[in-house]
Amino acid sequence: MEALDRLARTLVLGALLDVLRDRHGGFELVAHWKQGEFHHDVVVRLPAEPFDLPGAVLVIATNCNGGVKEVLSFAEVPDRWALWRHRCPDNPEFEGTIPTLLGSARTHHWFEPCELLTPDARSELRPEHRRRQRGGGWEPR
Repeated sequence: MEALDRLARTLVLGALLDVLRDRHGGFELVAHWKQGEFHHDVVVRLPAEPFDLPGAVLVIATNCNGGVKEVLSFAEVPDRWALWRHRCPDNPEFEGTIPTLLGSARTHHWFEPCELLTPDARSELRPEHRRRQRGGGWEPR
């Protein structure tokens, strides 16, 4: 998993994507999922089976500033809600099962993602200007 750790240690989404372009000939942006105000999952697929990574599908979890928190590697794209069920198995609003997780790497930006979903989770939006997302977290009305 050394290559996955090196990717995560770029610490910034833009730099990580640059590495994918340079080392793997690019990537396909599959999805961008936002959960709450402070968590993004960017899902990319590499154009060919990677020579140094466990799988061709990466889920790059970032904070709101593009700081890389975690990189997950799969052979196929996971379902959004199954991914959150994997992260927060006690949350009844998430369901499904992720495909086999082939590898993962966390950085110092990582923190327990379920904390973003509690009813008293931090928000930069005033209560009258936000609504709760499925599973928790806030989004603008």
